[in-house]
Amino acid sequence: MTMSDEPNAEDTENADGGNDVVLDMAEDDAGEAPVLERRDESDTNGLKRAIFDVPIEVVVSVGRARPLIGDLLAMGRNHLLPIDATIEDPVELLVKDRVIARGELTQVPDTEGQLGIRLTEVVNISALTE
Repeated sequence: MTMSDEPNAEDTENADGGNDVVLDMAEDDAGEAPVLERRDESDTNGLKRAIFDVPIEVVVSVGRARPLIGDLLAMGRNHLLPIDATIEDPVELLVKDRVIARGELTQVPDTEGQLGIRLTEVVNISALTE
């Protein structure tokens, strides 16, 4: 790879007054992808801190139902669809279809019937990111 074929990183000022690093990702003559440099420790720590402010959707899975298509199409208002779980069974908390925790359904204190989950088991998230 020649100097002109290496990724070109240049600082540009963004709308917030900070700097963004722009990489030129052009392939070299041999069709090889450019090699990216590792960020320094302070950049990585700043990125990790910024991630904590990103909202994420957690889905709570209570159970599954497996009705026949005909039964499903015949359902209407007030129909009771049984699922494969009991009231005492733990629920699963999922992020992007991955179980991250399990817990028990409970009423949130000092509310009118709002549901919450008391966590009983939490996946070691750091093990998932390695």
